[in-house]
Amino acid sequence: MIQAERRELQPGVFLTALRTRKFKTGCLSLHFIAPLDPATASIHALLPQVLHRGTEACPGMEQLSALLDSYYGAYMEPSVRKVGDCQCLGFVGSFVDDAYLPDKPRLLEKMADLLGDLLLHPATRNGRFYSEWLEGERDNLLDRILAQRNDKMTYAPLRLIRLMCQDEVYGVSNLGTEETAKAVRMPQLFHTYQELREHAPIEIFYCGSAAADRVEEALRHSLRELPARRRDPWPETAVLRHAPEGAPREFTERMDVLQGKLGMGFRTGITVQDEEFPALILFNAVYGGTASSKLFMNVRERLSLCYYASSGLHRHKGIMTVQSGVEFSNFQRARDEIMAQLEACRQGDFDEAELHAARRAMVNALRGATDSQLQMEDYYLGQTLAGLDYGPGEMALLLEDVTREQVIEAARRVELDSVYYLTGMEDGHEGT
Repeated sequence: MIQAERRELQPGVFLTALRTRKFKTGCLSLHFIAPLDPATASIHALLPQVLHRGTEACPGMEQLSALLDSYYGAYMEPSVRKVGDCQCLGFVGSFVDDAYLPDKPRLLEKMADLLGDLLLHPATRNGRFYSEWLEGERDNLLDRILAQRNDKMTYAPLRLIRLMCQDEVYGVSNLGTEETAKAVRMPQLFHTYQELREHAPIEIFYCGSAAADRVEEALRHSLRELPARRRDPWPETAVLRHAPEGAPREFTERMDVLQGKLGMGFRTGITVQDEEFPALILFNAVYGGTASSKLFMNVRERLSLCYYASSGLHRHKGIMTVQSGVEFSNFQRARDEIMAQLEACRQGDFDEAELHAARRAMVNALRGATDSQLQMEDYYLGQTLAGLDYGPGEMALLLEDVTREQVIEAARRVELDSVYYLTGMEDGHEGT
């Protein structure tokens, strides 16, 4: 089992290092941890893209690409993601492990130095980023936001969360909105860069064969010019343990689509920080999280009410969502059957074969995550922001001990909060 070692490089700058000889590559990432905020989401999404355009030593993407090519095809890419009520922005890189190269070129140190240059020595003109880089990346960000809307299987789940959490910061997209992206100007962007560099908590992740001491030494050197900072905590995620009183909220959106999307948002009252979370994982797997789940086998296969139907967890927020593709005429029948399958789970109407299949699927998925450095990078960043220190292997062991009664109890805590219908322009479905 891979063990993570966590170290504080300076106040507010932490390293999580996983030493393993399982891979022929090393993975290195660094993220600023900032509050998720509608006023800054687009600025934060733009910043790593602009920083990635060049450094003082490589003042352009062509030079930067050439440098990475010289590192045996390494890469270092911008990253922005939402973890609970935090927005994490920075870079994720991968490179060949020295053990597999004849000349032992110490690529870890070279990649750490590149990471430091991207953060601390960006290419500038007159004390600001290149204006044409901002303009180009702003257009790219707008394209990414619009692309989400064009892909309805992507758009519908995002829209459900936006509407369900419209009074919570979790409803904010990690990319911001089209309006806020268009409004970003150079003074805001450069001021945000300076503020993050001087004050934001930093999380660094490494996975590879190098010892933690070597990783720490490389990063201390590359980040030696990083301003000293306070040990400020990252924002805590606000969690609603119950759905609002009254009937579930309903939202209908009309577009020029031929297939409807039905999304349902539930409050579970359980987050990754709670001891009941392993039971919630298994309940979700039994209900809609696997190809042997009740939603798949009944709503999709047996009754043919949906083109697809599945459920998923937002583990930091205590939310479960159901997503399905539905004919407009089947909206109500599909919704009723989705709720009927939830009630079946609440009543314990699943056999040992269903529970066994769900447990095996989740355990295998967690153990399989240790086969991917990028999956582990994402997993440990989430665990860190939740204040947890165990890996996917330990979670798999916890799942093995979950009882049938605990799964039923987790199901009984789930409450419907919101229903979202994406329907056609001419469909007669009504809603808010």
